[in-house]
Amino acid sequence: MSAGEGTRRLPAAVDEIQSTLDMPIPTDPLERVIGQEKAVEIARIAAYQHRHLLLVGPAGIGKSMTAQALALHLERPRTELRVVHNPENPERPTVEPVTREEVYREREAARSVEGELIAPKEAPAAVAERLGYRCPRCSFYSSPTERYCPSCGNVKQVLPGVGGSGNPFRDLVGGILELTVSPGGNPQESVRTTRLRNGTEEVVAYERAGERIKVLDQPALERRRTLQKESPRKVLVKLDRNTFVMATGASETELLGDVRHDPYGGHPQLGTLPYERIIPGVIHEAHEGVLFIDELPHLGPLQRHILTAMQEKRFPISGRNPQSGGAAVRVDNVPCDFILVAAANIQDLHGILSPLRSRIAGSGYEVLLETAMPDNDANRLKIAQFCAQEIALDGRIRPATREAILELIKEARRRAEAIDGRRHALTLRLRELGGLVRTAGDIAAVVGSEFVEAGHVRQALGRARSIEEQVREVYGSFQGGLRQESTEAQRQTVGYYSWNEHPDTGGYG
Repeated sequence: MSAGEGTRRLPAAVDEIQSTLDMPIPTDPLERVIGQEKAVEIARIAAYQHRHLLLVGPAGIGKSMTAQALALHLERPRTELRVVHNPENPERPTVEPVTREEVYREREAARSVEGELIAPKEAPAAVAERLGYRCPRCSFYSSPTERYCPSCGNVKQVLPGVGGSGNPFRDLVGGILELTVSPGGNPQESVRTTRLRNGTEEVVAYERAGERIKVLDQPALERRRTLQKESPRKVLVKLDRNTFVMATGASETELLGDVRHDPYGGHPQLGTLPYERIIPGVIHEAHEGVLFIDELPHLGPLQRHILTAMQEKRFPISGRNPQSGGAAVRVDNVPCDFILVAAANIQDLHGILSPLRSRIAGSGYEVLLETAMPDNDANRLKIAQFCAQEIALDGRIRPATREAILELIKEARRRAEAIDGRRHALTLRLRELGGLVRTAGDIAAVVGSEFVEAGHVRQALGRARSIEEQVREVYGSFQGGLRQESTEAQRQTVGYYSWNEHPDTGGYG
């Protein structure tokens, strides 16, 4: 075997492949973005230098794919965000960033207080009885959820000083005293006792753990007490999270966070403490990651909050509904240090707030994406790569033959000229081209073909026509379809109102 023969070589032209099986799919997600070399280069810089991006261009040319690929080039998040109960002022919980190392240490400590799981028969008999596993009458072991012993039918509840096996009057008074217990009895959740280990007496706790018993030794109990002394807290943004967060079309609550309503407020017995009702926004969930917003201008006035978060890298969480019990709750200084990747169409650029544009340009890049690429061997091979990627992503499409790929390239050439007026070019409006691949794949799957053939692609072209093209075929022109639809709607409307005005006619006229 010659050097390099064991590695998969990238073909130099489409003529060198037999099907999409011969097309290697890049492991680097940014190399899977087709025809946007400038955007890919800048995305690499943005990931490395933590810069913002504004991607401009029509739908379906790879804006969201570029953002996702950029996110995959970031390091894993380094901190977990927690919200901590403030006993002095419960409506002002505090936020606590915890490093990855601290989280791992705490997880190890938590595992150390999980204790040892044993079978009920391995525990002392008296302990098993008090936890509800062992029947004090017949010594039969069963689940603690069963109130009555499956063997003798008696209540398994043991009353202190009465139901134990050492009570000589159990048969005389046990049944009477059982009536003072709730029906069926309630076994204890935990039993503490002492035991000798290495000649030293130590406290040990036995706890119910489903069908088994958890044993906690003295060091584990001490670690648990230490943890319980800390202020109650909950994880707001977990450490093991996705570095790509999409906020397209997000509402104010989704974007900025909120505080859940509780009709009982923070009442310690009835309600829920404020810190437990805090909900993070996507700007907080994107901390140390990418916040992607497609159609940025559609956020309208909410853009100013994005600007504030970008500037301060912190944003408070408060109740958004003034009628809610959470309106008085507020958590300040919640971290939200993210990379903003925003997308917009050319005609909507005026809808982006000027200060936000300035912030992106001042600490990032604005990139106009390509809609077509030159028609040459290298780019035709990229269309073949795109076809292979779409087939792999879908998971239900057969491989495409070289002839099918050539048909796809022919259609890419036609669309570049028809839509963008670019001759000798290939379209980069790949979302619609991906739809064509899927339609051809569906046709091949239905007829049981092993491969997607050129004929399947040609057949798919007839099925994948836009609704406007279908209207023109039926009505002669799109305007003709509009006129016909309007006429029909008027006829139905006139009939409806005529029936209402003249109910005696018995119909719609």
